[in-house]
Amino acid sequence: MNRIITVTFALFLFVSQGATQKVNAQTDYTSDELFVLARKAAFDEDDYPKAIELSMQALQKSPDYSDIRIFLGRIYTWTDRVKEARESFQYVLERYPGHEDASMAITDLEYWNDNDQAALEYCNEGLSEHPNSEGLLLKKARILNNMKRFDDAYQVAEALVERYPKNQDARSLLSNIRYDSAKNKISISHDFSWFNQKYPDHLHESPWHIVGIDYGRYTKVGSVIGRINWGERFGNQAFQYEVDAYPRLFKNINAYMNVGLSDHSAVFPRFRAGLSLYFSLPKSFEAEAGTRFLHFSSNTWIYVASVGKYYKNYWFNLKTYLVPGNQQVSHSYTMTTRYYFGGADDYWKFSFGYGLSPDDAVSLQSYVSDYRLKSAHVGLGLRKSIKRFNVIGLSASFINQEFEKDQKGNQLNTSITYIRKF
Repeated sequence: MNRIITVTFALFLFVSQGATQKVNAQTDYTSDELFVLARKAAFDEDDYPKAIELSMQALQKSPDYSDIRIFLGRIYTWTDRVKEARESFQYVLERYPGHEDASMAITDLEYWNDNDQAALEYCNEGLSEHPNSEGLLLKKARILNNMKRFDDAYQVAEALVERYPKNQDARSLLSNIRYDSAKNKISISHDFSWFNQKYPDHLHESPWHIVGIDYGRYTKVGSVIGRINWGERFGNQAFQYEVDAYPRLFKNINAYMNVGLSDHSAVFPRFRAGLSLYFSLPKSFEAEAGTRFLHFSSNTWIYVASVGKYYKNYWFNLKTYLVPGNQQVSHSYTMTTRYYFGGADDYWKFSFGYGLSPDDAVSLQSYVSDYRLKSAHVGLGLRKSIKRFNVIGLSASFINQEFEKDQKGNQLNTSITYIRKF
């Protein structure tokens, strides 16, 4: 009997000592250290229950540690525990009215749960204490746009882009607000081409002209554009009728589709078609792969590929066109850089390259014969929005162009475009 009592007492001491050691192990950590462990559990281990437990332990030590309580609220948000998340954020806001991080967190919570009015109220309370908060201003513009208060959303987004021109999300949102509030657009353009010498075998000295007018409509699946072009080349005049579509296929994949008809192959191809897929890639990269088909007196297939990158206020794009021939594949390359100084319709553009583009109406004559005319070009352009619904585009390019094999001359192209959205 004494032996049983002795063993039982020893086990009791062992368990008690283990429990004490466990408690001491927990109490040995500071709230900061527990916060670090909680973040590691959430972000490195994807273990949200463990992150919640460690956060609660930290808050027992430091109940008013706002960063930990906001972090805990976000964990609750991500695990659909809306009530607990709201209580965590409100705890901070009651003690620190307009707290920037807490205001952003509870704004997200309400916005993601379709409570736009509550989200806007919390966002405004945060902005009352932090009127220049980049994060809160962006959230406010998104909420207003979602509420279809387009004028208010546009004003907030425009001010945000002016104050923080490197914010790509703000610039993209500003563009979306324009599109959401203006489903239609009409544009007119005039391209003028001047040559320092005549094309061989053509006596007309008149420069080339292309005038285009189009109507575009933004739909739920993407935009659709109908266009009529009038052109004059070599003393010939013709019309071309085109339809463009930009459907959204999947989350990060958009498409471009084109078809066009004309009545005179000396000015435009009698038939043209195009198809490209655009891929949004990680780290602000994008890519394109597609094909173009042109029919003058014969058929020409052209393949296109490009890669683009957004970096701060800049967009860089390298594009190539490949044209299979009887003996070899001809190719062209164009490097384009845009510098954004406002919204999506506010930028300077600089380009240079070798060869010409089948998507450029002033260069299509290069594809008439089997021999691909060589060229090198450099260009500069400006696009500027005016009072939200108006856009002006100006550009000029210089081309050193083959007119026939081994016969070169210089070409100057200018273009002006006006777009009205409504």
